Amino acid sequence: MQKWIAAWRTWEKRPVKHTAGSLTWSDRNWRLLGTQSVPEKLSLQQPEDAAVWIGKAKEWSRTLECCKTLIQRWPSLIDTLPKQYSFFAHSDEIDFLRLIETVQWLCDNPDSNLYPRQIPVNGIDSKWLDSHKGIVSTLISGIRNEQANDFLSACGLKSLPQLIRIRILDPQLRSQCGGLGDISVPWEEAAALAIKPALVFIVENLQTGLAFYDLPDSIVIMGLGYSVDVLVQIPWLSHARCIYWGDIDTHGFAILHRARKYLPALESLLMDEETLLNNRALWVEEKKQSSSAELPLLTGVEHKLYNSLKSNLWGHNVRLEQERICWDAAWEIICRYTS
Repeated sequence: MQKWIAAWRTWEKRPVKHTAGSLTWSDRNWRLLGTQSVPEKLSLQQPEDAAVWIGKAKEWSRTLECCKTLIQRWPSLIDTLPKQYSFFAHSDEIDFLRLIETVQWLCDNPDSNLYPRQIPVNGIDSKWLDSHKGIVSTLISGIRNEQANDFLSACGLKSLPQLIRIRILDPQLRSQCGGLGDISVPWEEAAALAIKPALVFIVENLQTGLAFYDLPDSIVIMGLGYSVDVLVQIPWLSHARCIYWGDIDTHGFAILHRARKYLPALESLLMDEETLLNNRALWVEEKKQSSSAELPLLTGVEHKLYNSLKSNLWGHNVRLEQERICWDAAWEIICRYTS
């Protein structure tokens, strides 16, 4: 304690210009040490005083300079900028100028409907935009005094088309699509396809879909993950028997539940306890389980398995990836749907 008190007394004798703040002392009584005068409170008058104390004076000065420049140009940002301290404190002059030029161009062209990489600002590429889209959209929203749901809508930019990867497994169906058997198209074009398959397999992972052989009157849609919402946009799915096959893990069942919002009659394939336990040697760990406690669109059997996975009945975050299941055995089960 004596060293600590001595250090504070040394600090009190420093030239005022070197360290901000004023120190209040008070007496404290200890049974063994007796009465000691100890520092009680350090009073800091200005925010920059706190910055000096924590060794961030340079960052604070840089932030003030950046905010002053932005407010001079866009006064409405005065309430928005404090939340962006981290960017301003650590940005260099080039990064800050890029930010200003990007925001200015977006303000001047509020409805450009360009793709992000088309923004004609020097030094702006997709990598820079990806790492700065949060602050760009926040500043744009602050300038316009309106909230947007995401970066693209805030900036009046166009999103890339959502592609659906489809394999057409029947030669006759392929002939209706110019002979194409493996296509990736925007969902609008997928919805307009002149096909009416009787059987549609929806598989979580790309390689599983690529492994399918030809099947009569069938197609496979692959690799959507949680983007299964797009299925509601495909009218010809309503006339087909739809089968979903995903990983046996909590996210696989969460995706199945999500897909059933749009395809209520959707069936599941190879997502059962027997399949899981018969492939114990192939289990891996699910890094992070789904946060959903209840998935009411699962069947009773599916929900029981989901809860068993959530409660780690067979081990920590058990996961069986669909690709790992013996393909010959899986294909035999798939073929039963066509008979």
